[in-house]
Amino acid sequence: MLIIFTALVGMFMAVPDWPGINALLFGTLGIGLAASSAAVINHVLDVRIDAQMSRTHKRPLPQGRLSELQALVFAAILCVISMLMLWFMVNPLTAILTGVSLIGYAVIYTVYLKRATPQNIVVGGAAGAAPPVLGWTAVTGEIHNDALLLFLIIFVWTPPHFWALAIAKKDDYAKVGIPMLPVTHGGNLTKLFILLYTILLVLITILPYSSGMSGLIYLVTALVLGSTFLLYAIRLRKDTGTNLPMRVFRYSINYLMILFAALLIDHYFIIRIDF
Repeated sequence: MLIIFTALVGMFMAVPDWPGINALLFGTLGIGLAASSAAVINHVLDVRIDAQMSRTHKRPLPQGRLSELQALVFAAILCVISMLMLWFMVNPLTAILTGVSLIGYAVIYTVYLKRATPQNIVVGGAAGAAPPVLGWTAVTGEIHNDALLLFLIIFVWTPPHFWALAIAKKDDYAKVGIPMLPVTHGGNLTKLFILLYTILLVLITILPYSSGMSGLIYLVTALVLGSTFLLYAIRLRKDTGTNLPMRVFRYSINYLMILFAALLIDHYFIIRIDF
């Protein structure tokens, strides 16, 4: 849902009024189907570790509700439909970028990065940060600096978002040999990284206002949300349980959704103050 929503925001931010119906309808469907295909491939590739983890053992494949072949056929159908839809009904650039993002998450991240380095989520986060750029290119057919700024926000948001979950599920990841940062370097360093990335995130979320991309509605929302996120990150440094990390994880999801909603609202009801 976040992928589709942030892609939609990218579409609306790309134009001063209303995106074309092709971009809005087929762009959203194409990006959503591609994301779904990547998710299914991820489930197939991770089926053995998913079966051992408390967070994922109830997924369809570990439960035996589908076979791996059925899932791969489903993923292939979703992928082909999405690529054809984006290429012919939207534009080739969006299709290419979406395809690269699909491969980046489903193959490069899941097959290699996830198991190769504790910085897996940092490097692999580029695929998850792509939707606003995909939405933007679906409307304009080009990559704009403002779209890259939206990409940067999600890219920097991803590590504190996911590392909070990784702290709470540290034993699960250790059991299946996935080198998440809390497993390889411990909870204290991970919490420090969360704090540092959150500080960076707060600073970066000011850029849409300072660049003239958005106005006061967005700025106030970003500062309130960022301050709350920062307080959570500071509290997390002193916490030793798993409840607070899960609260931070859930808050981070709401954080991104509200932040991008504020961008969208501000785009149409913009308030600017010249100092």
